Amino acid sequence: MNKSEQALELFSQGFNCAQAILSVFCDEFDLKREAALKMTSGFGGGLCQGELCGAVSSAVMVLGLKYGQSEKEDNEAKENTYDVVNDFCRKFKAINGSIICNGLLDTDLSQTNARKEAREKGLFKKICPKVIADAVVILEEMI
Repeated sequence: MNKSEQALELFSQGFNCAQAILSVFCDEFDLKREAALKMTSGFGGGLCQGELCGAVSSAVMVLGLKYGQSEKEDNEAKENTYDVVNDFCRKFKAINGSIICNGLLDTDLSQTNARKEAREKGLFKKICPKVIADAVVILEEMI
């Protein structure tokens, strides 16, 4: 099973988009899966508010693990990370039209009962799997 399929399997099991993305890259970065799942549990649904898509949030985490700055003097890594994150976002937007969850789902998840209504309309099942798969494919190309 490839990483996209693994991420989609996790999503179908009830994990959110952010959890699905980061957890399939754990082995490459010596990150504990349980920690990744817990760390990203509040990122689904665009920080539960319809803001930055959870799949994008976790993709940025993966890019940070690959390219990120870990020494204060390493400004080259810092700038490179910004460049690859911008590149990822540009590619993701070109495919999906937005990096914002509300824009992707065409709803406002910050409103009362909006998440429940989005579930009832099947928005997460209809839209999120494609977004997750797209994020994984772009990541695999970039790392």
